[in-house]
Amino acid sequence: MKKRKWLSNTYIGLIFAFLYLPIGVLIAYSFNESKSRAVFTGFTFDWYAKLFHNDVIIQSLINTLIIAVVSSIVATIIGTAAAVGINSMNKWMKSAMMNLTYLPIINPEIVTGVSMMLLFVFLKLQFGFTTLIIAHITFSLPYVILNVLPKLRQMDKFVYEAALDLGCTPLLAFRKVIFPEILPGVISGMLMAFTFSLDDFVISYFTTGPTSQTLPVTIFSMTRRKVSPEINALSTIIFIVVLATLLIVNFKDLRKQKKVQRSEVGV
Repeated sequence: MKKRKWLSNTYIGLIFAFLYLPIGVLIAYSFNESKSRAVFTGFTFDWYAKLFHNDVIIQSLINTLIIAVVSSIVATIIGTAAAVGINSMNKWMKSAMMNLTYLPIINPEIVTGVSMMLLFVFLKLQFGFTTLIIAHITFSLPYVILNVLPKLRQMDKFVYEAALDLGCTPLLAFRKVIFPEILPGVISGMLMAFTFSLDDFVISYFTTGPTSQTLPVTIFSMTRRKVSPEINALSTIIFIVVLATLLIVNFKDLRKQKKVQRSEVGV
């Protein structure tokens, strides 16, 4: 039994090392005094100071955040409405729509990126924020739909019908009955859309313009010469912000669970 537990802990340790050791190296070299990626010559905060004076990186980060926020909000609104519509369809129509929903996820990103680029060229759209936001909404939509649909299936449809019988309009019944039930799925879909938009490179590379480059595209262009340690510093800041957000969310969920358990015990 002890041997099995030791093997299990070792396996988990190796998995975490494989996942987080590269991030640990990146964080360590963000404090490296030298530009070298092989030799650690001394500890410094200079790269963090220089990061906030690098207009190219800062502008790319701002572009990335704007595109991620706008595309995730629009994709969440459209995706939630689409999920409600799909859920109300008959069996055959629902099956057909679900196959169409899965197609962009299964499709390689490079195919999506090239096809979006050709579409924008055909429509004679100028490449920039508009094309990027349209492209990001397109590949984010399926993730919102697939997060909202399970919540719609779980809820009791008779509650919605009862609200209509009691005098609610369809819109009011949706806002008072359906939306609170599917809200966790909506939030999950929006977070997934935001994360994928923030991280996307391939589709952004084919649909970006000269004045609207996202951070992944900017970093890729830097690799043709040499990646500045300022990128290490920025990556470290992003990692810390994401980690802190996850810890805060998990801490709040844990507190809610404890409150529910205490109330159940009190009852």
